[in-house]
Amino acid sequence: MDPVLIGELLSGLMFFGIIGFLLLGFPVAFTLAGVSLMFGLVGIWFGVFDPSNFGSLANRYIGYMTNEVLVAVPLFIFMGVMLERSKIAEQLLLTMGKLFGNLRGGLGMSVIIVGALLAASTGVVGATVVTMGLISLPAMLRANYDPKLATGVICASGTLGQIIPPSTVLIFMGDMLSGINAQVQMAKGNFAPVPVSVGDLFAGALLPGVLLVGLYLGWTLLKAIFDPASCPATPVPPEEKKELMGEVAVALLPPLLLIMAVLGSILGGIATPTEAASVGAVGAMVLAAFRWRLSFAVLRETAIATASITCMVFIILFGASVFSIVFRLMGGDNLVHEFLANLPGGTLAAVAVVMLIMFLLGFILDTFEIIFIVIPITAPILLALDVDPVWLGVLVGVNLQTSFLTPPFGFALFYLRGVAPGSVKTSMIYKGVLPFVLLQLLAIAIMFMFPEIATWLPRAIYS
Repeated sequence: MDPVLIGELLSGLMFFGIIGFLLLGFPVAFTLAGVSLMFGLVGIWFGVFDPSNFGSLANRYIGYMTNEVLVAVPLFIFMGVMLERSKIAEQLLLTMGKLFGNLRGGLGMSVIIVGALLAASTGVVGATVVTMGLISLPAMLRANYDPKLATGVICASGTLGQIIPPSTVLIFMGDMLSGINAQVQMAKGNFAPVPVSVGDLFAGALLPGVLLVGLYLGWTLLKAIFDPASCPATPVPPEEKKELMGEVAVALLPPLLLIMAVLGSILGGIATPTEAASVGAVGAMVLAAFRWRLSFAVLRETAIATASITCMVFIILFGASVFSIVFRLMGGDNLVHEFLANLPGGTLAAVAVVMLIMFLLGFILDTFEIIFIVIPITAPILLALDVDPVWLGVLVGVNLQTSFLTPPFGFALFYLRGVAPGSVKTSMIYKGVLPFVLLQLLAIAIMFMFPEIATWLPRAIYS
């Protein structure tokens, strides 16, 4: 049999084998590395894989550990965990709930707005969903909100941290797309390509993030108009209105200052993402100190949580590196290239198919797992087809936000289920997130029709 055909066949079987082992419940990082090693040994047996290729793993791992851009990941995670301890989310939710309480659907709208603000100041999905579930869900249920609408709003707005900067997913994608784009352009004879940075993706993700917030608010408004019983108003007592504007200023000012310090410095070219992340981490501690919540115990808890989350992400990255080497060097790249390049409909059809695959993988895999597996395989082919790397990265970010909402492994659903009262059934949570998953798909369709939503702001800032 043709060795090329054997290699491509083993690459395809390896991909589906990994999916199968993950469905059986094996840990992701070890599944990626273990299955890839097994197929690599099979490839060596058939003579389609050179064992010396594993020697490049050490250089890859050292490259990850010495990559200055990736240092921003634990710093942003630290910032988010510290802000959770400082109760900024709690004060924001209570205050914004009062501000919009006189409107039908006002509580739901306040949760969406707070979710966007927390996404821009923390970017930690789990902490945001849990905090809003503990504080907002009981208030919305007491106000006779439809449990499906209440849970859907909380889960969807809590996942905005996946796309609204500073997003750790965008940091990884920016770093990956930067290297892939440089290699693709050099292969095409362009030895001075326009670089792609994390700042480009941050700028490109702002308007799509605003688009998603607008769609969520629009859906809540439609529910308030056509189904008012699902989201009644919660009038604020007159005695509380007198000090409301002062409470709003106190609740909004700290996160807004932090957003300006972190995102403003990155987009303005004043600081790199890593430098801005360090400012954000220090700023989070300062805010905690102002609230008298900064102590050695809090620092210890925050450091442990940061280390746990960071290790989880990077061990998946290390396992995915093994998969990437075996898959590509056994001919998987050629298999994917032939499949995508020969699709009817050209480049847009290829992008659409990749988006569909990622969306389906979101039902069974986490966001980081998907990007570490799919991006190294598909991005070189798509960028070779002249797809804009910033548009592609932002499109992937919006798409993968749905992985937090799609059952059975939507982590936002698990987070909310863990803190929701027993009266809220799991089926209600699943039904509640369905409209918001459809809204995210609508946002992807809009970005397909108008790529400038993702590409205009980076060009305006950095050109």
